[in-house]
Amino acid sequence: MMTTSSNDVGKLVDLVEELQRRVGKLEKELAEAREQHGPVPIDTILAICAGVAAYLGKKATARQIHYSHSNAWARSGRSAIHASHSFSHTRSH
Repeated sequence: MMTTSSNDVGKLVDLVEELQRRVGKLEKELAEAREQHGPVPIDTILAICAGVAAYLGKKATARQIHYSHSNAWARSGRSAIHASHSFSHTRSH
């Protein structure tokens, strides 16, 4: 049987308070980071165009840039990983 002392409870309360403080700080930093979204720097766009041009062997021109707030890339990656790990169930007797 396990007994709990008031000292143990006090330590747990302190730990919970510290974790709440840390989570609050992280949530604040996340909110600030989300607010700092600005336009993509031209250097980044040029680097992407250069990479595409090198891959295709043709000149690449950025005509339009659309910002996407979906998680399509993540969903596609997860789908590919799940598909690569599929296996068939067989019974052996």
